[in-house]
Amino acid sequence: MKRTGLAIDDTPSSTTYQQLQRTPKRLLQTTSQLQQNKSCLTHFALLRLGPKITETVRGKLSLGMRILQHGSVEKIFRRVFNVKEGEVLLKASQCNLFTTSGPIAGLLFISTDRVAFCSDRTIKFTSSTTADSIRFHYKVVIPLKKITRANQSENMKKPSQKYLQLVTTDDFEFWFMGVLNYNKTFKCLQQAIIQA
Repeated sequence: MKRTGLAIDDTPSSTTYQQLQRTPKRLLQTTSQLQQNKSCLTHFALLRLGPKITETVRGKLSLGMRILQHGSVEKIFRRVFNVKEGEVLLKASQCNLFTTSGPIAGLLFISTDRVAFCSDRTIKFTSSTTADSIRFHYKVVIPLKKITRANQSENMKKPSQKYLQLVTTDDFEFWFMGVLNYNKTFKCLQQAIIQA
């Protein structure tokens, strides 16, 4: 067996890990420079996780690490949502789910059976009776058969800010914003609803 100059303990996974170890430091330096010129960041407001862009970067790095750990977005979908046999993931997109307490960043999954959302970061919930707290990922699952329509919408003052609205049979609305690959995601969603 011929050696290629790699040390015995160098593996692709450890090299990737080392690169990811250095990446946050570079990103944090870059984001602190960008924060000095906030005007260039205003159009990213919908994609923010919190009051600081560094929190957004940490969230995106966390998502990237999760994808690396599981191997693919499809494996994350299968693990998080207990996928039935025969169900196929059609599209996955990063976005924010709008809630009464504000937007929650995560992944929107469109499959042959459902539309699902899972937050990038865990949310802390404290019980009012016992004062115990737990952390969990915010999840939403909507069977395609329960979706009556999907609508496109945009901010009248800022047309670049587009939204997806899902309305269910019980007239409940779900709003997704900051959807990456907006047009492709909407077309895939429409096709999935029609075929359900």
